[in-house]
Amino acid sequence: MFKNQISQNGFVALYLVILFLGLALTFGLAFSLFNFGQQKIFQNVFLSAQSYYAAEAGVEDALLRLVKKMTLSTPYTFKVGQATSTVEISEIVGGSRTITATGNSLNRLRKIQVGYSVSAQQISFHYGAQVGEGGMTMGNNAVIKGNVYSNGSVVSGKGYIEGTVIVAKNGNRIEGLIIQQDAQAHSCKDSQITGTLTYVSGGTIQNCSAGGAIKIQPNEIPTKDLPIPQTQIDKWKSEAEKGGTISGDYTISGKIIQNLGPVKITGNLLVDNNAVLNMTGTIWVVGDLRIDNGATIKLDSNSYGVLSGVIVVDGKIKVRPNTYLKGSGQEGSYLLLLSTNPEVSDTTNPAIDVDNNTDAAIFYTNQGLIVVRNKVKARELTGYKIFLDNNAEVAYETGLEEAVFSSGPGGSWKVVSWREVE
Repeated sequence: MFKNQISQNGFVALYLVILFLGLALTFGLAFSLFNFGQQKIFQNVFLSAQSYYAAEAGVEDALLRLVKKMTLSTPYTFKVGQATSTVEISEIVGGSRTITATGNSLNRLRKIQVGYSVSAQQISFHYGAQVGEGGMTMGNNAVIKGNVYSNGSVVSGKGYIEGTVIVAKNGNRIEGLIIQQDAQAHSCKDSQITGTLTYVSGGTIQNCSAGGAIKIQPNEIPTKDLPIPQTQIDKWKSEAEKGGTISGDYTISGKIIQNLGPVKITGNLLVDNNAVLNMTGTIWVVGDLRIDNGATIKLDSNSYGVLSGVIVVDGKIKVRPNTYLKGSGQEGSYLLLLSTNPEVSDTTNPAIDVDNNTDAAIFYTNQGLIVVRNKVKARELTGYKIFLDNNAEVAYETGLEEAVFSSGPGGSWKVVSWREVE
């Protein structure tokens, strides 16, 4: 019996030893597996971080090459430490391009995508015509399909405005107009207003009718600055000049398509005889600009896309019959022709002379006179002084209030987005 007890005790001890060893082995194996897993996780995190930094290095390398205008082929691959970075750069579409960089460290992939775009400025044209202190004169049956804001008088024999008219500053007036909405001015003469007519205390009402009420207000109507400041005009000139300079006059003539811009032209620019000027950037003309004989000026679709472009002219702009002014072809893209010439008196040779229909062009002069000839249609006018000939028409387009102007690919670029993808 004693021997049986010893035998049983030995069996229990052996069982406990085996159990202990089993548990120790299990815990040891579990710890080893846990440690191995942690090492694997750490390794993956480390390699993933290497891949991410390699992708970032690829983006930075591409941006440097683009800024320095270095030659490059795409895609291209280079080493970053123990990892590699593969970079793809898209073509320019609508003034933007995409940079995609993929970092690879032992098949751990991280990808970064950057949007890189030409800098652009939003300029709002809220009115069919916005006029400075020179005021506006409308010939018989001239029409503005949009609102008007003028810092000077708006006078006509019998002109039509299919919107609201606001004439600022005491001493100025509305005269000879048929206005389909409301009107505000210091004084009113010989006009018909469908909506409400508001005049300023001290002003006069002479032979004016209103479908709504006729009201009086005590305060002078404030003037409104034209929407493009001189600093912006100077910036466009600077961006054009960075693209190079053409000395003297420059002519594009005949049945050719000429890419041009950004560039400064020290003389006159003539686009003539069915030629097409395809704008790839801002153009600054120190002399005069003339478009004649079936010629076309348009924005390059790849360079501008939905963006708008500008030609700045220090001299005078003359748009002759049977010519074409176009944006890029996409909705919201417009061509702005801007003159800084101060001519305000000569209606035969004004700062801007428009003698052709122009559905996608905006005309702007901060100091001079714009003349729109007989039966000609324009999209938007902004000028110190405006004259609409008999039967001329301005048809405002809603998208002009959010027009975004770019200098094209030759202008300054900036990163507009930076994100990891996939």
